[in-house]
Amino acid sequence: MAKLLVKFQRYFRRKPVRFFTLIVLYLTAGSLVFLHSGFAGEPTISENEPNPVDGTSEGTAFQYLGVVQLGRGFKETSEARNSVRRYGPWFKSVSKDTPERNKMGDYGGAWSRALKGRKVREKEEDRAKYIGCYVDSTRRRALRGVSFFDYKKMTVFRCQDNCAERGYLYAGLEFGAECYCGHKIQALNVSESECNMECKGEKSNFCGGVNRLSIYRLELAQESTRRYGSAIFRGCFHRPDNVSLALPVTGVMLNMSVDKCVDFCTEKEYPLAALGGASCHCGFPTTLFTLHEREDEQLCAQKCGGEEFESCGTAEYFIMYQTQVQDNRCMDRRFLPARSKQLIALASFPGAGNTWARHLIELATGFYTGSYYFDGSLYNKGFKGERDHWRSGRTICIKTHESGQKEIEAFDSAILLIRNPYKALMAEFNRKYGGHIGFASHAHWKGKEWPEFVKNYAPWWATHTLDWLKYGKNVLVVHFEDLKRDLFVQLKRMVSLLGTRVFEDRLLCVEGQKDGNFKRSGLRKLEYDPYTPEMRKTISTYIKTVDMALKLRNLTGVPDDYYPR
Repeated sequence: MAKLLVKFQRYFRRKPVRFFTLIVLYLTAGSLVFLHSGFAGEPTISENEPNPVDGTSEGTAFQYLGVVQLGRGFKETSEARNSVRRYGPWFKSVSKDTPERNKMGDYGGAWSRALKGRKVREKEEDRAKYIGCYVDSTRRRALRGVSFFDYKKMTVFRCQDNCAERGYLYAGLEFGAECYCGHKIQALNVSESECNMECKGEKSNFCGGVNRLSIYRLELAQESTRRYGSAIFRGCFHRPDNVSLALPVTGVMLNMSVDKCVDFCTEKEYPLAALGGASCHCGFPTTLFTLHEREDEQLCAQKCGGEEFESCGTAEYFIMYQTQVQDNRCMDRRFLPARSKQLIALASFPGAGNTWARHLIELATGFYTGSYYFDGSLYNKGFKGERDHWRSGRTICIKTHESGQKEIEAFDSAILLIRNPYKALMAEFNRKYGGHIGFASHAHWKGKEWPEFVKNYAPWWATHTLDWLKYGKNVLVVHFEDLKRDLFVQLKRMVSLLGTRVFEDRLLCVEGQKDGNFKRSGLRKLEYDPYTPEMRKTISTYIKTVDMALKLRNLTGVPDDYYPR
């Protein structure tokens, strides 16, 4: 035995490559054995492989999955193979049931996992059932609830989850990247072959098509989330002069409650619910009923007939709620039909709300906005003008943070958006270290990054405004704080400068959709003031300089809330 080992040793010493090859093969074989024993994935059912449970093959009903093959026009026509794609992992739960042997014995390994997965898929079907492919258009949406876009990471689960979280009954996907929610489907059903676009975030799933929605019914959406807790309280308002025109749908309810009225208007597909005693009125915000003149809430403080702890308004003063139904009068957007000869800038210091202003402008005008830069995350969220060259002439205005003379003089006119520097600096710092809707960490605020950032960016806040006032042509100054406080009036001024017709009903629609997907949920409150006395002293000097420059051009100075700092 010893001689044999010596021979092997001499052999591999002369040919070490073979020795290392033997070692690699040994380790590979061991790894394969280990992976095989620990494999926990689901099996792939071959296109022609018969079902081991009932002996059926493709083209028959897959009884063990509990679904019937519908013969859809996809690359894989078997519903069994599409069940995971169509019903997705929504509300996936771990079953406590232990695997059982059936009449045909224990198949072990792969088939045991397939049989165990049957119960999971059946439960998923109970929660999110695929309804079909439906026609959709920008003028008349099939689903009229909230919507959001993601041209990079959209998945069926993500859409279902977002709609279910808001209490909607249906979730629909379109164009591979757009998600729409609603309580009612208002469109025609079409062939499955027309919903043929893969999801941007998962190539194994289909997410509608061009003007086609893949719609799912969210079977177990929480009933409580469909109540008025997810509606928005708008306030107390005087009864409009002509109720039948301002609020065209009315229902009388003896046991009136906020729940009942909101649900009634949601079912009728209206974004506004007005409670007036025993009457419930539904409609849209229009010039006949703008919701701009709020009254004292005590005027509406009459108890509901069906809920004593709620106020249901009176015959003269209505309690108003905004339902989950999305007002689609301002949701259609497109590129300009003809190339614009004017280049209009939407200029601001970083962190001053430029992206939010773009969202408002797109809704108010119906046209995409462009950018001096390219931000993939903005494009993925629905700002389709982001990809266009800023001189393309296809967008209504151009986002820019530039402040040099040459760059400013390239534009024919501009909307100059100015924000409180204390808020703008914090917002830009959050964006720089946390993304568009994220937040910087406490380590960044307490570290050297924040003082260095203020030192470099605070002077830029002032010079940015001064340069646009000096070199800009036809500059409209809009303060971010005024836009938040009086959106209708300020947005009307902005749209007028852009040279498009102002539709007041469309502006009222924008007021109900004003937040968008890129509005940060409010600056995260720190446990301390990040500005040192030296920082505040320097920034106050910049504020006074900008205030004086505005007044020298017969403009209103900076808002009062820039002081006292």
